[in-house]
Amino acid sequence: MALITSSGYAHVRITVTDIARSKQFYDRVFGWPVAVDESSAVAEPGVRESQERFYGGTIYQTPQGTLFGLRPVGRETFDPNRTGLDHVSFAVASRAELERAAAALTDAGIEHGEVTDLTGAGIAVLSFQDPDDINVELTAPLN
Repeated sequence: MALITSSGYAHVRITVTDIARSKQFYDRVFGWPVAVDESSAVAEPGVRESQERFYGGTIYQTPQGTLFGLRPVGRETFDPNRTGLDHVSFAVASRAELERAAAALTDAGIEHGEVTDLTGAGIAVLSFQDPDDINVELTAPLN
């Protein structure tokens, strides 16, 4: 028996080196509505340490109702081979939507991998990197 009953995750927040650059990237790629934006205050004293000010970051509302956040840290670059985040994956409706996303990323000049079927998991994926070299993945069911 599980210790905690959870219906899934409520939000995820990644750390970024340049909040303005990362916000521009995620705005362009996903266009999600902003739920909270404290990025204009990031240089104010104490903001980067304030949970109430969302550490000077931005929080997006995804279509699923979950939240995706950016927290500026301005330090070292991302390394998926260290303990912590490996990648973040967002759902799309179909493999055809992955193909459309690949074309849109190409048109926008954003490098990306190929749409890859992971038949054992019943999904297809498309990967690309954000400005901090964090791997962003799009995932669709294979049906």
